[in-house]
Amino acid sequence: MKISALLTGLITVLVLQMASMASADDQTVHLGPRPFYLLENLSDGALKEALRACEKGPFFKSDFSIGHRGAPLQFPEHTEQSYRAAARMGAGIMECDVTFTKDRELVCRHSQCDLHTTTDILLKPEIAASCSVPFTPADPASNTPANARCCTSDITLEQFRQLTGKMDSSDSNATTVEEYVGGLARWRTDLYAAEGRLLTLAESIELFEELGVKHTPELKSPAVDMPYEGDFTRQQYAQKMIDAFKQANVPASRVYAQSFNPSDVAYWIENEPEFGAQAVYLDGRFSQEGFDPQDPQTWKPTMEEMAASNVKIIAPPLWVLVTKGDGGKPVPSAYANAAKDAGLDIIAWTLERSGPLTSGGGWYFQTIGEITRSDSDALVLLDVLAQQVGVIGVFSDWPATTTYYANCMGL
Repeated sequence: MKISALLTGLITVLVLQMASMASADDQTVHLGPRPFYLLENLSDGALKEALRACEKGPFFKSDFSIGHRGAPLQFPEHTEQSYRAAARMGAGIMECDVTFTKDRELVCRHSQCDLHTTTDILLKPEIAASCSVPFTPADPASNTPANARCCTSDITLEQFRQLTGKMDSSDSNATTVEEYVGGLARWRTDLYAAEGRLLTLAESIELFEELGVKHTPELKSPAVDMPYEGDFTRQQYAQKMIDAFKQANVPASRVYAQSFNPSDVAYWIENEPEFGAQAVYLDGRFSQEGFDPQDPQTWKPTMEEMAASNVKIIAPPLWVLVTKGDGGKPVPSAYANAAKDAGLDIIAWTLERSGPLTSGGGWYFQTIGEITRSDSDALVLLDVLAQQVGVIGVFSDWPATTTYYANCMGL
């Protein structure tokens, strides 16, 4: 009896230890080779030495690392698979861009009208028949590109659930639907695009809570006139997004609601003050004619006016926050310094969104192409954003890189 009791006790202890190990493993961060690849090719210096000292970890989740639509450098954006990958890479905050279906259900899509490039809708004729603009093939004779436009507000939630996410791409030279849904940039991959489960906002909330990450939903601009169908207003849309978190009993402290529309942020500040306290104004002023991140006269409203309206967090694109300093190295821009002086917290977007920096890096690095000469220089930019600009978080299409930096620098 004593031996039996002893064995039972040992087995119980072993089971508890295994359960504990499994639980710990669930929280393990796996960075993969990319951060180390970037580090290896970084120019010698103090930054490389500091980052190299952390190569063996341990690595853990960080709120500094924000999953931009998940991990869409290699996984279809806004899908369960993309979000789970980002969580494995240590993203402490995850983004669901919020759009609505024809029956006003909130779902995760980058824009109201991107289903033709981010899902397989065009390969499903019965659903594609609902698209605002049906597919038309390219016509080389008239130099007319292929075209299509499919919005979430074109289809019902039931139809939305029948779609599969794919890598964001299209081929403007396509003469068939099958060709049009291709066109993937050579620096991305379809290796993980076989299954891309689309999510509603409510499903993303449930998933993020399961993964133990915070939420940064972005209210998107609808492609239809508001009020939608006569009685669904922009404010109701903004409120419905917040209500989803309240219904799921998610504390406001775990939610960073975002919008490019200042009226949305103002609405949350006034009507949902707990959520409004850390609402994020996505600064789209860079698209205004004459905008210059080095010239305060071109910023309307001013940083002080924004702070006076109780905006606490501002989020511009990467290139707005830096300018070229001595030796071509990035330094904080006048915009970055003014935001900090006004007491605004700053979030930057989006690291590793563009192609190889050796070939320019695309729009996201349009004004700092001379600063960023190789992919590894993204680490230099990240260091300036964190240590000199003082950003509180960085969106990334591959959160492993921002997680590595944040862990190493104690952010």
